[in-house]
Amino acid sequence: NEFREVIELYGYHDVLFDEQVYGKGAKYEIPEDKIYIPHIISKVKAIKNTKAEALKRIDDFDQRSLLDDIEIPLAKALTKMEYQGICVNPDTLEEFGNDLENKIKDTEALIQDLAGESFNINSPKQLGEILFEKLGLPVYKKTKTGYSTDITVLSKLVAFHPIIDLIISYRTYTKLYSTYYEGLKQALTLKNDQRIHTMYQQALTKTGRLSSKDPNLQNIPIRNEDGRIIRKIFIPDEDHILMSFDYSQIELRVLAEMGEVKALIEAFDNDMDIHEATARLIFKKDEISKSERGIAKTINFSIIYGKTPWGLSEDLQMPLKKAKTFIDNYYDNYPEIKTFMEKNQDFAKENGYVKTLFNRIIYIDEILSKNYQTREFGKRIAMNAPIQGTAADILKIAMVKIAETFEKENINSSMILQIHDEIVLDVVKSEEEKVTKIVKDIMSHAVPFKTKLIANYSSGNNLYEVK
Repeated sequence: NEFREVIELYGYHDVLFDEQVYGKGAKYEIPEDKIYIPHIISKVKAIKNTKAEALKRIDDFDQRSLLDDIEIPLAKALTKMEYQGICVNPDTLEEFGNDLENKIKDTEALIQDLAGESFNINSPKQLGEILFEKLGLPVYKKTKTGYSTDITVLSKLVAFHPIIDLIISYRTYTKLYSTYYEGLKQALTLKNDQRIHTMYQQALTKTGRLSSKDPNLQNIPIRNEDGRIIRKIFIPDEDHILMSFDYSQIELRVLAEMGEVKALIEAFDNDMDIHEATARLIFKKDEISKSERGIAKTINFSIIYGKTPWGLSEDLQMPLKKAKTFIDNYYDNYPEIKTFMEKNQDFAKENGYVKTLFNRIIYIDEILSKNYQTREFGKRIAMNAPIQGTAADILKIAMVKIAETFEKENINSSMILQIHDEIVLDVVKSEEEKVTKIVKDIMSHAVPFKTKLIANYSSGNNLYEVK
């Protein structure tokens, strides 16, 4: 959050908004000392004057351990990561940009050809006229300014005309070009050391997950190949390798632990395929097909995210009644999950927030709304937030322990990135075996869980190879 907004919660206003000092967007810059230094001093004064009240509130909510044992040590680890940064291969970055530029031009030409005329694809108004007036495609949504052409509308139109797939691809390519090619090139000018120094935000997201900015590396696409190629740009230091570690099915394991779900805990402890185990229970048979496992996997994750039978029926493209039966079967076999979810919803309705296992508070204003749909959305957040927040806390705890162990054992390798739910390390080749053992052990035993935690890892000469 903006510093000024945070201290205003304590009735303190004697600090400028950062935007007033540094500017915004393309105009962002470090001002001259006579403006910059007083701003920093005013922030230090604000911290001094609000510290006692802030600590009192933290103690009132029993969050001192969250502050002292997780967030403050993590801030020190993140500072090192930000300072060190990650190497970028400039040639690969240029190849990535040139490839995207060609794809954008080719796709644009195909779209214009199918439309039968030249028009500005980036103009929702012109695109809407082509799709819904000239080509006569069905209209799903209108806005005040004309036809909606957002991704939800385009997704429904894919089967009607080949131009739709091309428009979706065009948007993907242009977004990748501006966000990652141009964005990363801009970020490289910060220190001119051929490294990206992303900045981490510990308290921006509601659930406590880390976010990053300048550039935002949390949103690097991982589902489509065009996006994943970006990862080839990131490379280790000379004579080093990159290693990536992440938790296997962390949110399902957290759900098993927090809900004390015996069948899930047992399945994880026996290293069973959790989606196959769930499929056996909900389909009530031993031999499970690939498609049935796929349905069980979707249901496992749908439950975590508080999906309704209607939402599940959309995801699985099946009748509402059948989706409801699947969810009922799921809860019949994992009754503790239903109890856990209802308990979270009741707590949120009463208090306006939920908590993680480590006492992080996640406020859910939506659950107290007078609007029915907003309230229902709040209920779904109440089901998922404690799970997602606890998973984020566990990753933070692991990062703190890794940083402390590396320092204590004089390890020259280092953590350099945290993307999505993975921790990326720049590893001295001679330390690979030792680092692997340390990190796997720390992540597997980061917290005293009954449910087994497992860390996956891989290595390579760039970030693409490690995932």
